[in-house]
Amino acid sequence: MIHSMTMAGKRLFAFACSASTPFSQSQSKYKLPTYFCFPRHSSGFSASPEDDSFGDKFLKWHNGGGTFHKSACIDSTALVEVGAVVHSESVVGPNVRIGSGTIVGPSVTIAHSTKIGYNVTLSNCCIGDSCVVHNGVCIGQDGFGFYVDDDGNMIKKPQTLNVIIGNNVEIGSNTCIDRGSWRDTVIGDNSKIDNLVQIGHNVVIGKNCLLCGQVGIAGSATIGDYVTMGGRVAVRDHVSIISKYSMRSIICNCMVLTTQRNLKFFAFWTKPFDSADVGRGKEMSTNRVVRLAAASFVTKDIKEPGDYGGFPAVPIHQWRRQVASRCQTRERSP
Repeated sequence: MIHSMTMAGKRLFAFACSASTPFSQSQSKYKLPTYFCFPRHSSGFSASPEDDSFGDKFLKWHNGGGTFHKSACIDSTALVEVGAVVHSESVVGPNVRIGSGTIVGPSVTIAHSTKIGYNVTLSNCCIGDSCVVHNGVCIGQDGFGFYVDDDGNMIKKPQTLNVIIGNNVEIGSNTCIDRGSWRDTVIGDNSKIDNLVQIGHNVVIGKNCLLCGQVGIAGSATIGDYVTMGGRVAVRDHVSIISKYSMRSIICNCMVLTTQRNLKFFAFWTKPFDSADVGRGKEMSTNRVVRLAAASFVTKDIKEPGDYGGFPAVPIHQWRRQVASRCQTRERSP
């Protein structure tokens, strides 16, 4: 049984539902999976530390010895290790593992079979099914937003929204993901993030993206599906990287090309889409994605698929010519 069934009923928590809405470039917000149904205040989650000011409201969890607030909803199969704390109004699903030293802040939701490492800090966020969050990750802290008022004082902009992590996402050690200010920060399904990555507020990242170590994405950037970023790639604020890659479109292209030669092969491709078919279309996939070479700096929108590199990032063949030209210039100089 889930602890505090009354609270679970109020929050309409349904672990069995796992259908999520795919990332869409036309959407301003990523729609939540059905198990992320919880009461939301006008300013986002209720994440005030004052809610947990009374020590007698915390109890010891039977599986692992961690500490949890009486109002939290924790499935009986979840493991909360000694030293971990689950704060008020949080929801922890079946088979979740929470490591020692981790703080699950107020109103955080963690869906089933997700593994949280040691010394992780979670606040103002929802994490989907079967995710892996490695040690030292910080999710849901305030974004870096300030302005100078008429008197010359530096004033903090309100950071009131949340972080939405999709299903089967992996987040490397010491990565930071800031909460949103005007839209939720979103990480799409099946995306993989390396260690020491900074993702600013209001960033939206699509499905199946790959971010290598020390990538930095400034606030309000929009990243499409299947985008790959090499180590130390930087993305400036308010730019878009749109990938036109779609496995369905690749399979459709294969169908069109092959039907001209073999109707039987066409019949084979008209069967329902299956992820196992991905490999059959891989020869076309590299022309439909965006890939950024290590240490690239994206300063403007990328609207066409392909490989990019350099500072600022340009199509890879153009960047290689720039590098070759500089090398030749050095060789000619006395």
